[in-house]
Amino acid sequence: MMAHSTVSVQPAMVVAADNFKVNQWSSGVCDCCEDMGICCCGFWCTYCLMCKTSEDFGECLCLPLLEICFGGILHPVTLAMRSSMRERYHIKGSILEDCCAVTCCTVCVWCQMAREVKARQHSLVVMSPQQPQAFNQPTQVVNMGYQPPHAVRHQ
Repeated sequence: MMAHSTVSVQPAMVVAADNFKVNQWSSGVCDCCEDMGICCCGFWCTYCLMCKTSEDFGECLCLPLLEICFGGILHPVTLAMRSSMRERYHIKGSILEDCCAVTCCTVCVWCQMAREVKARQHSLVVMSPQQPQAFNQPTQVVNMGYQPPHAVRHQ
């Protein structure tokens, strides 16, 4: 008996971002007053802002809490998040610039990253083309005649 196979095609997705200067941050490190909610959260509860930003960016919610292990002197998670964000969004810069910004004002860097994630999330347009009608047919189930083994009693 011949088994039938089903072919499934995923519709393509196009993502477009509007209103961004190519290769630049949407706001500067010291532009905290552009979003007072983020600024206040960063000032009053820095770790809350860090965890929320990390989660919104697609990383683990608790990742920024690892910086507690470094006693507030080093900020490797902040540096890694900033450089990762720069790479993902194709923002010009270098690891040296990231390191200087993180060393000078960690809270301002987290506020900037939170504004960036917020701006990028609100400006995404997702378009999905319609799936061709030929692939909307119901799948055919083929019974191969398999029977589970039955228990046999020996007398």
